Amino acid sequence: MLVLAIGDLHIPDRALELPPKFRKLLAPGKISQILCLGNLTDRETYDFLRTVSADLQIVKGEFDLSLSLPLSKVVTHGSLRIGFTHGHTIVPPGDSDALLIAARQMDVDVFIWGGTHRFEAYELEGKFFINPGSATGALSSGWWAEGESPVPSFVLMDVQGAVLVLYVYQYIDGEVKVEKVSYRKGG
Repeated sequence: MLVLAIGDLHIPDRALELPPKFRKLLAPGKISQILCLGNLTDRETYDFLRTVSADLQIVKGEFDLSLSLPLSKVVTHGSLRIGFTHGHTIVPPGDSDALLIAARQMDVDVFIWGGTHRFEAYELEGKFFINPGSATGALSSGWWAEGESPVPSFVLMDVQGAVLVLYVYQYIDGEVKVEKVSYRKGG
């Protein structure tokens, strides 16, 4: 099963659009579910994601206008419980211990968070942590060293039983670069 994790789009406030090469990759009919980590701030992008997959699961980011969105959700694929949240409720932001506590509270194997606009993936105490970054490379404050800027990115997860193969898509110098990372529950 292919699951897309995407977030921190901030269109049109901080970015004009999803990179066209990303839009082309996100073809309808291939992705079973989308986990959107919030800050989906325009209707056009929402409608586009609904064409990619009818199963669009969204959590609230700090700039989403809808008050009815939950702060976090859990989905199950194969034997993996996957929890996701925007990340603005994680204190300190992006802290591995705070993320581990949140993953334990949600009782999940995989924990996905956003808010930092920076891709990360690592394993800690048998759990897999993923931050897909900002799909648009939207500007953010407080997260970047001088001279550094966000790289547009999203992740596609291929979940088969207890195995998750993570494909990281990054838009660098006008080209899409793809990396692969694997996680096996209990392995």
